[in-house]
Amino acid sequence: MTTLEVERPVVLRQRRAGADGRLLLLHGLANSATVWQGFTEHDTGFATWAADLPWRGEGVAGWSQRGDLAGWVAEAIASVPGDGPLTVVAHSFSANLLLALLDREPALVGDLASVVLVSPFYRSAPERFEWTDISRYLNDFHTIMEDGIRAQGGQRLSPAVRRELALRVRDLVGPYGWTRFFQTYLDTPWLRLDRLDLPVLVLSGENDFAALPGEARALAAALPDARVRVLPDCGHFLMAERPERFAAEITRFVHPLSVGETTR
Repeated sequence: MTTLEVERPVVLRQRRAGADGRLLLLHGLANSATVWQGFTEHDTGFATWAADLPWRGEGVAGWSQRGDLAGWVAEAIASVPGDGPLTVVAHSFSANLLLALLDREPALVGDLASVVLVSPFYRSAPERFEWTDISRYLNDFHTIMEDGIRAQGGQRLSPAVRRELALRVRDLVGPYGWTRFFQTYLDTPWLRLDRLDLPVLVLSGENDFAALPGEARALAAALPDARVRVLPDCGHFLMAERPERFAAEITRFVHPLSVGETTR
């Protein structure tokens, strides 16, 4: 990434050509577009773009202290070239920001063909949050980064080195970044999900200790037109851990007629 691109909040790159439609990939907190590399090696038939967002690994200075985070998701969506059907695939923190954007700007729902929410965070009611949640997500926040390092080829590193790298990433996110993440999570009970009337696929990893599979199921149940898939032997970064299976789920979802299914 060039110096100019590091300074730009949203950087969009095409990963694959395709004629069947358009895919936009949005990475989660403290990650980057490279998290999709294993997935984009598989052909879905769709032209595919991946965005580097302000909360990427190296980050954009001050992203967490100012700015409309959902607005940057909107910018990424608006930046995808072409006019074919667009499916947005968003992971983790970005999945929640995408939901917040669609809740805030329901007209945007009509511009999208479908949405894939990967490892989203969700609670149906404020009473479902407890004090222990703050302790777990704050004190163990680095373990999510550690899982990402492992999933993206970090198995070759010793556990001690993975832990050290994860702590560095945590420190890059900082208290403000963590607060923006957790506030987005706390806001999920007030999402007006009944207005998101478009096909949605919710994907979760069976072993995800951050965004629990039960939350993925609850989110899918609350959406008007959604289905959920919990992939076995996967954690929070299922697109990196099981890219072939992940690609198959995406392809099946975006090509429902080719496999004889509806989006339900």
